Amino acid sequence: MGLILIKIESVERSKLKTSKKLCGVSMRVAQLARELAISADTIRYYTLIGLIKPKRNPANNYKEYREEERRRLQFILSARKLGFTLNDIKEIIREASKGKMACPLVRQILEKRLQETEQSFNQQSALRKHMKKAMKDWKNKPNQEPNGHEICHLIEGFSFANE
Repeated sequence: MGLILIKIESVERSKLKTSKKLCGVSMRVAQLARELAISADTIRYYTLIGLIKPKRNPANNYKEYREEERRRLQFILSARKLGFTLNDIKEIIREASKGKMACPLVRQILEKRLQETEQSFNQQSALRKHMKKAMKDWKNKPNQEPNGHEICHLIEGFSFANE
């Protein structure tokens, strides 16, 4: 019975620690990195380029990250997963910090990123098709030494015709 109480007490302490983080208690970079499941170096880089701006603790000169920075980092991570570049994210944040709605800009940028992704996908598909054709064509061709006129007869003899 005493063991169960200890576990419940442990869970309650854990909840208390979490609620302290969310009620204005600052975190250091390692704590925040653990909480968001990213590297401390990622947080430091985003700090370096100005996407997040932690306060310095005057007592020890450590950078301390508040709930505001945690929310901003969560936004950045979500935007990155959607294909936004860091420059896109800076632009979106800049727009929002002016008090303007960022949603129209977000839609515009995402449309552009989607077009770029489609184009890249099509290029990668074409490349994959060439690679598969080359592997099929080269399957029964012999290896050959360079002869002064060719470096590798497989590549130089490959035909992109019929595509």
